Amino acid sequence: MHPQLETRHPVYRGVRERNGGKWVCEVREPNKKTRIWLCTYPTPEMAARAHDVAAIALRGKSAPLNFEDSAWMLPRVASSSAEEIRRVASEAAERFRPVVSSPRQPMPSPSTLSSRPPPAVFVDEEALFNMSGLLKEMAEGLMLTPPEMGEREREE
Repeated sequence: MHPQLETRHPVYRGVRERNGGKWVCEVREPNKKTRIWLCTYPTPEMAARAHDVAAIALRGKSAPLNFEDSAWMLPRVASSSAEEIRRVASEAAERFRPVVSSPRQPMPSPSTLSSRPPPAVFVDEEALFNMSGLLKEMAEGLMLTPPEMGEREREE
C-alpha cells in the first residue's frame, strides 16, 4: 500500500496541487458538507486569491485569509450562490496571473525596469477607514488662518 502523497500547499489555505503543477482551490460551505469548486490555476498564489474571495463571501469579516490585503483589495460577491462566488473568484485570481514574455519580446533588462515609475495604486482612505468627508475636512483645515499669537508666545 502506497502512502498518500500530501498535496495541500504548505502555506496557502484551501489550495492543493494537482498533477502537472496545476493548483486547485475549493472551499467548504459553512454548516454543510458540500464544497464549492473554484477553479484550476497555474500558480498557488492565484488559487489562494480565489480562496480569499470565496472565504469572504461565505464567512464575512471572520474569514481566515491567505493574504491580509485581500480584505480590501479583492472584489465582493453580490450573492452567496456557488456560481457567483466561482465567477468573482476567477476574475480576482486573473488579476494575479504572472506576466509571461512572448518569444518575440525579450524580458526587459533590470536597468529598464528600474527607470520605469512604479504603477500607481489608488487607495481610498475614506472608504478604508470608514471616514466619509476626510479629504474635505483636511482641505478645510488648510484653509483656516492660524490663530494670533498671545503676549506670552511672543516673548519666547
